[in-house]
Amino acid sequence: MMHSDDIPVTVFVRSTSGSEVASKLTGYFVLKGQEFRFRAIAFGRIGGHNASVTISKNTLAKVAKMGFDPDALIMTIQRKIVEGDVTLPEGIRPPSE
Repeated sequence: MMHSDDIPVTVFVRSTSGSEVASKLTGYFVLKGQEFRFRAIAFGRIGGHNASVTISKNTLAKVAKMGFDPDALIMTIQRKIVEGDVTLPEGIRPPSE
């Protein structure tokens, strides 16, 4: 199985809502050309300090069948959200801008 540093995943945020302290995010990630949905809570907002990502058990099972470690994938997506390494919808900017 591929570990977090080896997972070629692109993260897209569709919508955000919340306050200066925490934001709810919805979006999807692309892994080997396939699109999967996720939900997350980002504390400190995008580019902030922490994120908690939720992915359905069905999606995690598919990811495992593709040869990826589901826990490593979640950690990679969380890191990308925290670091601001995501694609945002037009008109939404990370709070650091």
